[in-house]
Amino acid sequence: MRIDVVDNHGQFTHLEGRALRDLGIDTETIDNDTPPEEIDADGLVLSGGPDIDRAGNCGEYLDLDVPVLGICLGMQVIADELGGRVGSGEYGGYADVTVEIVDETDPLVGSLAPETRVWASHGDEVKELPEGFTLTGKSDICGIEAMGCERRELYGVQWHPEVAHTEEGEEVFENFAARCRD
Repeated sequence: MRIDVVDNHGQFTHLEGRALRDLGIDTETIDNDTPPEEIDADGLVLSGGPDIDRAGNCGEYLDLDVPVLGICLGMQVIADELGGRVGSGEYGGYADVTVEIVDETDPLVGSLAPETRVWASHGDEVKELPEGFTLTGKSDICGIEAMGCERRELYGVQWHPEVAHTEEGEEVFENFAARCRD
């Protein structure tokens, strides 16, 4: 099995690949302007990054028929491409946040219920879910901390599961890898 990390120029992208390698998963970091037809992976992680306007071909990757995990900007790209709405967060920068898991059946974050401590940036955030998506996590400072569309195998978290400040980040990657194996 192989999961590629799509580099959206975020400061933690290298840690996402490392988290997957630490789980024994074959992974490669690819640039977000890689043509979709050149991708041969069982799943994709859309990394965080500074600017949705620099997300390259990420929107096209959503049609590759493989599970996709969007992290921070990656989640915002999924929402934006599929008809949701992204806007400025009221909180702004990075913070240690308690996320309430609101859907315990969600294959990505349900196992973290009832809540988990995470490291998240809220400069921008998803304000409205795309059609077909379910709210799976929320916090006092962000109404949509996590979302998923199990039918399309598209998932997103506002937080950074790859950093040490996130308590159960490894479990998020394990759960995503399980989706890619199915």
